[in-house]
Amino acid sequence: MTSFDNRETAFENKFAHDAETQFKIAARRNKLLGQWAAEKMGLTPEETTAYATSVVQADFEEAGDEDVVRKLLGDLTSAGVEIDDAMIRTALEDKMVEARRQFIESA
Repeated sequence: MTSFDNRETAFENKFAHDAETQFKIAARRNKLLGQWAAEKMGLTPEETTAYATSVVQADFEEAGDEDVVRKLLGDLTSAGVEIDDAMIRTALEDKMVEARRQFIESA
């Protein structure tokens, strides 16, 4: 292999690693967000676990965070929780920070 081939392979490996890391952090964020929303809705521990999983799965519907925000807004509103889009987005940002911290601590 040439030096260029080695560099190309290294960049590809780094890109794959970075993408996997971002995926894991986003999934952790969504789980934390689901737990936060479940607490607001007064769900049981078993329901909280199932709900957090459903929030993680909701993120696979489309690129970006809109699918998660839409799910949370609909579910929280249906449960009678006083909430708006801005509050969910703030929680999303807070949980992203927490997810990154947890990921770094677990590595």
